[in-house]
Amino acid sequence: MFTGIIEASGTIRHITHEGTNVHFDIDSSLSPELKIDQSLAHDGVCLTVVQTTPESYRVTAIDETMQKTNLSQWGIGKKVNLERCMPANGRFDGHIVQGHVDQVGMVKNISDQNGSWVFDLEFDHELGNVTVEKGSISVNGTSLTCFNSGPGRFSVAIIPYTYEHTNFHQLQPGDLVNLEFDILGKYIQRITKGYDLT
Repeated sequence: MFTGIIEASGTIRHITHEGTNVHFDIDSSLSPELKIDQSLAHDGVCLTVVQTTPESYRVTAIDETMQKTNLSQWGIGKKVNLERCMPANGRFDGHIVQGHVDQVGMVKNISDQNGSWVFDLEFDHELGNVTVEKGSISVNGTSLTCFNSGPGRFSVAIIPYTYEHTNFHQLQPGDLVNLEFDILGKYIQRITKGYDLT
């Protein structure tokens, strides 16, 4: 379990394809503290550490992960947001994030607010995911608050610290981002709509 508070960034150093699996070698200041089998969120995607060195580590993404997230667009040199799992005695500074991306969204517009930035995002609402005004959302693993919420769209405001210490400063209109919708909202929606058993 994660909280959406980004600890560090990583840089993609090498990408290796093996069958339908993709191995990512990532340079990060967290590398010396990582161990094999440890879970780590990468732009909101929970991946398992399979190799470590003092400077870098490796994670593997299966085809399902590649299809449901923006990992297929990762390239050498890309910066990714990193967060280790929350310790049992940790604080919830963000919200409950599972590291299970629900779908990708698209950055439609970025507005400079002279001290902050507003990102307008869109997603395919026919997949059944919803946001609510002032509700929580994870965008590339970052815990944020929605506003201008509507079917298939919402906005988030980014303060300078978040802008500088995550990969939000690299995003451009048209870029795809990983979205994980609030777990409480997902359960409530499933309860109210029921299961499609056909």
